[in-house]
Amino acid sequence: MDTFVKIVTQINDYVWSTPLVVLCLGAGIFFTILTRGGQFRLFKDMIRLIRAKSEAEKESEGSGKGISAFQSFATTVGSRVGMGNIAGVATALFFGGPGAIFWMWLIALIGAASSFAECTLAQAYKDKVGNEYMGGAQLFITKGLKVKPVAKVMAFLFAIAAVLGPGTLMPGLQIYQIASTFKSAFNTPEMVVGVVCVIAIAFVVWGGIKRIGQVAELLAPVMCVIYIVMAIVIIGMNITELPGVLGSIVSSAFAANSMFAGIIGAAISHGVKRGVYSNEAGQGSGAIVPAAAECSHPAKQGLVQALSVYIDTIVICTASTMIIMVTGNYNVVDKTGEYIVNNTASEYGALWAQDAVNHSLGSWGGKLLAIMIALFVFTSLMGYYYQAESNMKFIFKGKPVGTYLMRAIFLIAVFSGVIVDGQTIWSMADLGVGLMAWVNIIGILILSKKVRAILSDYEKQKKAGVDPLFDPAKFGIKDETGAWDKYAALLKKRESGKK
Repeated sequence: MDTFVKIVTQINDYVWSTPLVVLCLGAGIFFTILTRGGQFRLFKDMIRLIRAKSEAEKESEGSGKGISAFQSFATTVGSRVGMGNIAGVATALFFGGPGAIFWMWLIALIGAASSFAECTLAQAYKDKVGNEYMGGAQLFITKGLKVKPVAKVMAFLFAIAAVLGPGTLMPGLQIYQIASTFKSAFNTPEMVVGVVCVIAIAFVVWGGIKRIGQVAELLAPVMCVIYIVMAIVIIGMNITELPGVLGSIVSSAFAANSMFAGIIGAAISHGVKRGVYSNEAGQGSGAIVPAAAECSHPAKQGLVQALSVYIDTIVICTASTMIIMVTGNYNVVDKTGEYIVNNTASEYGALWAQDAVNHSLGSWGGKLLAIMIALFVFTSLMGYYYQAESNMKFIFKGKPVGTYLMRAIFLIAVFSGVIVDGQTIWSMADLGVGLMAWVNIIGILILSKKVRAILSDYEKQKKAGVDPLFDPAKFGIKDETGAWDKYAALLKKRESGKK
């Protein structure tokens, strides 16, 4: 096991070196400029599109081919909102200090533009497979890049990374955090937690994307609202601490706070790393579920998913930050591992938030949070599985053996969370994220002209007062499976002036 830990840690250090941090920030800035701040300008559209349906989309609902825009949004929020929002915040604080939170916020604000780009491309290049839609970086790279040998290699690398990441390396972290919080709240044996989680996840993943969307549609909004209310109550109980907390976050982000000046590099690195892990912006995995949505124009799903980045980091991560920081229940270490702040004896992770809730609301609050964490994890794992399964289907060219193999690997990966230690679990999760991010960001940068053209087309139709419809042929995109046939035909009919 020691050898395995060393190998995983060393590879992770290479993958998450400075170039990837710069690439994540740079891509966010680039797409913010390319879309003229689309993630800010079109915020009203984001809200409207979650529930709004065009007449064409309403007619297509009965086809059974795709999930609704809201189901896609809820599933993606569910997969984004997980342990990265609680344990990830604690980890960023532990290694990067309060300044890391600022960089998490920043990567969300500019990363929403990267999310728009990848989700728009995933929709534009999606395929129709049987009764469902399928897409993601593995498809838009294969179809979109002109140098086909390079495209095939990059797409295959992304598919392998997605199977290794969401499908193998990342699920264990989620279960590890459930096990630790349930042991603290209810004294539940970790092995029991592992077995129950495997059974629950097996039931859902055997139902496919439709069942995943239906479950997420119910759970995601409820769990987010309850968690936010809990955070507001705790902030209110410690309101005098709030100005100091906010000041510490901002000043530490730019080395203005002498206490944390020596770890400014760690603040940036861990803030970006934890931010990308949490909100999946630029990672590529967050574009896979949106591709399964029924949608009349790719930019619509791009905008809806950009909003999910805000909810994940600006709302939920901030709630976790305040729960932990206003109660002072956190530690910070320097590069050598020496404590700069040493306020709690608990291991960094979800236990910090649970201790803070216990202190503020009593033991019932800690028990409630343990249940909330279980819901967060459950929806995250549903999203993870679909991301991995889509790419396993790509690798096996749609053969059923790929799906069955992925189900077995995933359930084993889920159970690994109760038998592998915390530090190794975090390294495994980070490695999975980093491998996908490298391939995906390079891919969306190469296809950036398509992103700009598709957004311009959306805004042009919207300005003309019509519901935006999409014809992939206009953008040089081949739709060999007919995923866009209906909307392309409606657009041609509209443009020809026929009724």
